[in-house]
Amino acid sequence: MAKIRGKVSQAAAGNSTAKSDDLRKKRKKKKRLFWKKAAKLVQEKMQQDSPKAGCFFPPKTPQEVSSNWKALKELLTQKAASSDSALCVPNTYSKKKHAAKNGGAIPPVSKVNGTGQTLKFKPAEKARKAQAEACNSGPVAKPERPAPGKTLRQAQKDKEKPKGSQGKGHIERKKGDIKHKRRKTDEQPEPALADIWFDDVDPDDIEAALGPEAAEVARKQLDATNSKPRQLAEQALVKEKAFEGLTKAVAMDCEMVGVGPSGEDNILARVSIVNLFGKCVYDKYVKPTETVTDYRTAISGIRPQDLKTGEDFKVVQKDVADILRGRILVGHALHNDLKILFLDHPKKKIRDTQRYKPFKQAVQSGRPSLKLLCEKLLNVTVQTSAHSSIQDAQAAMRLYTMAKKQWEASLKEIRKGKKE
Repeated sequence: MAKIRGKVSQAAAGNSTAKSDDLRKKRKKKKRLFWKKAAKLVQEKMQQDSPKAGCFFPPKTPQEVSSNWKALKELLTQKAASSDSALCVPNTYSKKKHAAKNGGAIPPVSKVNGTGQTLKFKPAEKARKAQAEACNSGPVAKPERPAPGKTLRQAQKDKEKPKGSQGKGHIERKKGDIKHKRRKTDEQPEPALADIWFDDVDPDDIEAALGPEAAEVARKQLDATNSKPRQLAEQALVKEKAFEGLTKAVAMDCEMVGVGPSGEDNILARVSIVNLFGKCVYDKYVKPTETVTDYRTAISGIRPQDLKTGEDFKVVQKDVADILRGRILVGHALHNDLKILFLDHPKKKIRDTQRYKPFKQAVQSGRPSLKLLCEKLLNVTVQTSAHSSIQDAQAAMRLYTMAKKQWEASLKEIRKGKKE
């Protein structure tokens, strides 16, 4: 009997635990159903109150998704229309004016609640029509301010007066004042010459690099700084009614043409020699010993017909050697001229204007050009187009005669120092 009772008690305990589990599950189900029903009721109420507003819970069915998307589209179009209308039409809304027109009632304004619900909005089509009308109507006239010392009523009375009451002279004076102001704004002052600064640059080089306008400015500035007017080369470099024969000092210059495949090699094309007074004592064209590939006419001024009637190279070489024997040789970069002639001259009797130190210091250049020396020291322009060997020799001789005393005295001091 004891064994049977033990079994019965165990079975009863097992049944009680199973019943308690079932009760818990049932309670959970009831809670879920209750909250689902409550949520549905709240959702239905919200849809009844404002069918266009969004729901608290995310949409699940395709119908809910489409309705939510349509509501969002309407909101976006209405906001865009309101922003565009605010850009076109000035915001002149005032509660008092609208209240007076509507009989004291203030019109409803569209707002969005914190929960996401929207109150009454204008339809998108009406907003678009209002925007188009506002944009097509043109700019809105700004309220005119009264003149100083006048009230608004006086300004309105002046407007209401006929046009004939105002004097014509008054209107003309106003127009003239407006034109005068416009002219002042349109006219721009020209740049002053002092604003542009050139550091010992040739105006011709400026014209080649920057253009004619910059060159004109540079020339004006140079003319302003140089008090003396520019002299003609013939008048400044040659002495009139002077001795036309050979003198103790002579100046020489040579012109060359290019030979070889690329025209880089040089051969003699012309030799010119002048005396101490700038008078030409020797000028010869030379027949080319090789085929000329580059005449360099723009620089040398040599043309093919000049060389056809030229003298033989050996004859010219002998004539030049005879003239230079025992004389002071003046020139610019004479090492090039002597090299092309295959001649030599004593260093004691060479006066090279490119290597004279006082000239370098005056021009502030280590290897000054003949053109620069003539412009700065003689106030003469040379080599404006093609070079002329006669003119270059005359320019070198004029530079030498200008500084002859100092030049020769410095050489004597150097010789005395070497002897001691």
